[in-house]
Amino acid sequence: MELTALFLALLFATLRLATPLIFAAMGGFMSERSGVVNVALEGFMLSGAFVGAVVGHQFASAWMGWAAALLIGLCVGALYALFVIELKADQIISGMALNLLVMGLIPFITKILYNSTGSTPALLVEDRFRVEPLVMALLLVGVLTFWLYKTRSGLWLLFAGEHPQALLASGVSVRKVRWAAVCASGAFAAWGGASLSLFLASSYSPLMTGGRGFMALAALIFGKWKPVPAFLACLLFAFADAMQIRLQGVRIGEVEIPVQFVQILPYLVTIIALAGFIGKSRSPKALGQEGF
Repeated sequence: MELTALFLALLFATLRLATPLIFAAMGGFMSERSGVVNVALEGFMLSGAFVGAVVGHQFASAWMGWAAALLIGLCVGALYALFVIELKADQIISGMALNLLVMGLIPFITKILYNSTGSTPALLVEDRFRVEPLVMALLLVGVLTFWLYKTRSGLWLLFAGEHPQALLASGVSVRKVRWAAVCASGAFAAWGGASLSLFLASSYSPLMTGGRGFMALAALIFGKWKPVPAFLACLLFAFADAMQIRLQGVRIGEVEIPVQFVQILPYLVTIIALAGFIGKSRSPKALGQEGF
């Protein structure tokens, strides 16, 4: 019974910790499948985490924070789309610039709102999410999988990232498809950030994503740009994260494992996955191509 309880606790912890990764990975999936490289997931997540926490606290409602995160995600996604699609800026540089912009802007706004560059005020326990973001994340994977292969607009997304010339020849605007995909990418990734501040925690804390945007991108690559395999990769990384939490304070004989070594476990797993330890991924053929 004790072993079963431990297994169930680890399973639930893995699913909880996977929630922000799943949202961000599905956001990255939308953008990269359309042909737009997206290293801005970290910035999208931070903006969603911050705005979700601020609005959620203001209205004492996690759902209001969730809706606000969706809106800010759409706005930041549109800003990124403006630069990389309309102005044809370098997609890698633009993504990193957006990450740095959000990282610098949030402490400035926090100082104005709360006279502090640290955390936002915490939501009450009863105002936080219980399990809703996890359920929504799981549903999102199923919906995107069905939509991608069974609907006309899903096929448009695939062709925008694989054969944009064929999509143009059929009379569909590649530019519009990519705009919609990047905006959706911002919204989904912002929900990933909001799940941190409204579900796993009760407030926003500085840089609370902790590189999860890049881990989500790694999960997407590891999952070969497909929703279900990317979801499974998120579970793998989240399991490593759950394990490092469980292993903190564990002793081997008389020696306690240094907490710094334990904390690098999720990132070590990410590096091994990206290094191609299990198979190799082929990116969408038109990923990063401009001129459409």
